[in-house]
Amino acid sequence: MTTPFLIFIVISAVALLLFMVLKLKISAFISLLITAIYVGIIAGMPLKEVTKAIQDGMAGTLGFVATVVGLGAIFGQMLESSGGAESLAHYLIKKFGTDKASWAMVITGFIIAIPVFLDVGFIILVPIIYALSRDTKRSLLYYGIPLLAGLAVTHSFIPPTPGPVAVADIINVQLGWVIFFGIILGFPTAVIAGPIWGKYIAKKIHLSPPAEFEVSKEKTYDENNLPSFRMIALIIAIPLLLILVNTFTGLAVKKEFIGQSIYTDALEFIGHPFCALIIATLIATYFLCLKRGIDKQKVLELSTKALGPAGIIILITGAGGVLKQILVDSGIGKIMAEGMANSALPPILLAWLLAAVVRVTQGSATVAMITAAGIIAPVLSEFGLSAPHRALVVLSIASGATLLSHVNDSGFWLVGKYFGMNEKQTLQSWTVMESIIAVCGLAFTMLASLFF
Repeated sequence: MTTPFLIFIVISAVALLLFMVLKLKISAFISLLITAIYVGIIAGMPLKEVTKAIQDGMAGTLGFVATVVGLGAIFGQMLESSGGAESLAHYLIKKFGTDKASWAMVITGFIIAIPVFLDVGFIILVPIIYALSRDTKRSLLYYGIPLLAGLAVTHSFIPPTPGPVAVADIINVQLGWVIFFGIILGFPTAVIAGPIWGKYIAKKIHLSPPAEFEVSKEKTYDENNLPSFRMIALIIAIPLLLILVNTFTGLAVKKEFIGQSIYTDALEFIGHPFCALIIATLIATYFLCLKRGIDKQKVLELSTKALGPAGIIILITGAGGVLKQILVDSGIGKIMAEGMANSALPPILLAWLLAAVVRVTQGSATVAMITAAGIIAPVLSEFGLSAPHRALVVLSIASGATLLSHVNDSGFWLVGKYFGMNEKQTLQSWTVMESIIAVCGLAFTMLASLFF
């Protein structure tokens, strides 16, 4: 397979995917499957091998991702429905004070988005932004941008949110490394895109809370009896700490710092993402819901409700795994890797560019992440990258997938609606914030790669 033909296959595949999603309005799940089949056929794979690769790619990806995303969705729903997000925000604002509330909001967003989807977390907390704006007479953006930056960074950088979970599985890296780097590199990124950018843009665009704006959301909790901050912080920390223990225990055994024993086996077992999330979800269900008076039937309904959006993410992720498998089985991945070996572009930068191109053209950060991961995964397997370096590739993909959110991104309209902004104002505030996250994420990731 010649290099020009390989380039044609990759470019035409991306073009086909974007055409189906943007012009034909075919779902990303079906579009990814059709694109994978197209790549397999044009690369010369026998038709039977194409269908086998679809089955293998879907099964290999969903065996891990479906479990983690499903558990993570239920865990987040329990936190949301108990009032945990509001409790966390109120506590931090009280501790920081009104003058430094923007810092409280970026920390709130950064923590809340670990178990809760970005749009849900934003809708839950936007009344607090309104109240702060009314009390201080400052622009909504002074508090809103820090909240959004915290939510956006964690949503893309830190498992168990679906994007980084899916990418980590596709390119084969432990979640513990992604969590470790996601926190270390993600927080300074959120600070730059949040309080620092928010303070600047709030001086340029003054927004007051929309008149008589009502957030239409059913409350399943008493706003005067919210769970404590310590309980919320502890419950959110449980799965992260268990997964990190699993990762570093495995590393210590591998490096022979400690010996393999029944104790290390137990630590690795309870720290596996499956067990960690099961434990965290059961604890959240009991202490945040059942013990606080939410009846069992309502808890069951909330769990079922949480799996709806999770199912969409799971299927799209599976289709991304199919594309990766086709690239591997057809031999395209190996040829790409051999060609890249002499390229001036490092894998981290290439991964960022792939995610950025898909993100800007079709809007969905999740689809951008999964598409970029599917293309780059066969390349990485030929480079022999270490686990930490692979985790940095995950974060570079996550960073690229946040670039230039505009009119084809649902988040663009959601933020504009709740802050009462027109398209120009949304581009000047939200879009720039997302782009700062993308650029800072790439810069910090490239910097970290020098040490690993």
